[in-house]
Amino acid sequence: MADDTLIHDPEGGLARLIAIMARLRDPEAGCPWDIAQDFATIAPYTIEEAYEVADAIERQDWEELRAELGDLLLQAVFHAQIAQDRGLFDIHDVANAISDKMVARHPHVFGPESRDKTAEQQTRDWERVKAAERAARGRGGTLADVALGLPALLRAVKLQKRAARVGFDWPESAQVLDKLREETAELHAAAASGDPDHIEEEFGDLLFVMANLARHMKICPEAALRRANAKFTRRFAWIEARLAETGRRPEDSDLAEMDALWNAAKVAEKAER
Repeated sequence: MADDTLIHDPEGGLARLIAIMARLRDPEAGCPWDIAQDFATIAPYTIEEAYEVADAIERQDWEELRAELGDLLLQAVFHAQIAQDRGLFDIHDVANAISDKMVARHPHVFGPESRDKTAEQQTRDWERVKAAERAARGRGGTLADVALGLPALLRAVKLQKRAARVGFDWPESAQVLDKLREETAELHAAAASGDPDHIEEEFGDLLFVMANLARHMKICPEAALRRANAKFTRRFAWIEARLAETGRRPEDSDLAEMDALWNAAKVAEKAER
């Protein structure tokens, strides 16, 4: 009979979570669903949990953040247990690897270098160390290890940052704005052609330039888009509320009325500030 003392210890901390996951993956006594999972099937949950952490931070819901960080931690433990079951590595190897990386990348804290540097200088040093690590692994290409699985908008920014480090970048945002106008004109031309593939290509180019503009303006495009999403949701809810006052729903209205209500929502928001 297994000793469940640690599993049922409310103060067991990380060791408890590791033990719980090991039991869930146990071929004889575990959960059939957990046993059936592999890296690929769990990966989407890992991504989802990371976004839920970001959402809790965005809403400044610290109690929810604690819970979401737990969910994200579970993902790391789950992947590590799958790896251990396959004889690849375990959670302790994961912890040691990231600890080694943090020590190596912070010689101004854990080594002989001076701490007398700005955050910007440290960022440059961090990237220099990362480049040396990539070269040591035989990944010499500038863009070689920008993860394919990243959300497309985030990957666009990372690709552009990496290219900028070797000088492939516009020096000022004004030039990016010029490129934005050029790509907008090309999208107009593609739309007029009616070719779906061409339209998609030009639309992608436009989004890529927008991501570059965000980088030059020191804006996180993901955060900006989340903010725009929240604004749209808030204002559309205001439209629905006004229509409900007359016993109607959006499908009972028309674009002209809803557009007028949208503008009224903007005015109401400004008045509340």
